[in-house]
Amino acid sequence: MNSILTAKNVSVHIKDHQIISNVSLKIERGKVYSIIGPNGSGKTTMLRALSRNIKPTSGSVSLNGQNIFHMPSKQIAREMAVLTQTHSNMNDVSVRQLISYGRFAHRDWWKGKDPQDKHIIDECIAKTGMKQFENRRISTLSGGERQRAWIAMALAQKPQILILDEPTTFLDISHQLEVLELVSRLNEEEGITILMVLHDINHAARYSDELIVICEGEKYASGEPWEILTSQVFMDVFRVEAVITSDLHNDKPIFYAKSVAGKHEVKK
Repeated sequence: MNSILTAKNVSVHIKDHQIISNVSLKIERGKVYSIIGPNGSGKTTMLRALSRNIKPTSGSVSLNGQNIFHMPSKQIAREMAVLTQTHSNMNDVSVRQLISYGRFAHRDWWKGKDPQDKHIIDECIAKTGMKQFENRRISTLSGGERQRAWIAMALAQKPQILILDEPTTFLDISHQLEVLELVSRLNEEEGITILMVLHDINHAARYSDELIVICEGEKYASGEPWEILTSQVFMDVFRVEAVITSDLHNDKPIFYAKSVAGKHEVKK
């Protein structure tokens, strides 16, 4: 079974408003995926449905072949790690303590700490470049350092898939690249499947094996970056006229917008 995460005909209504409509996806093991689309298109809602943070009105989501809403929370945490845009209020804990929370899914409360935990925490600190910050409080870190600490905590779960909702939001360009390079390295070295929502389309193309385009709550298209990033997609989905060219460093597509498009109906 090559798919690690599958959505089948997923729709999400919030009150009387339909946010996601009949979306089906297959996330293949070992790849990096980015969900892109205009603001308000339903990207984050789709991610929340895939990570069991919101229950679909209809359809199903499966993790390793099991309905994610029928699985124990602890089992999910051993297979999937999720980082949202806004993290819970843990500013007063140290980096090491935060990372240690990632081990909770692997502990039985009556057994106490596992001696292996320290080794795994040390490993996660090293892999995310947080050794010099391990005793610092989260509140004293820069945005990029804080994001790396949270990624280290997620890595401590030893997940098969890591889900991130706009992990570069509020970061300057150097920290954006730092975080995305880290995520890419974890995919390559650890074999972790990555699924993330990204606002920057050029970053999504550069760091992803496949792109998923969400527009007006529906899946507009999915596939490799060169298949997806076409002038027609930019016109239909993002309402801009765009020029697409090749990145000289990695042969991935990059674009720049020529102008805002006129009134244009989305092609269904």
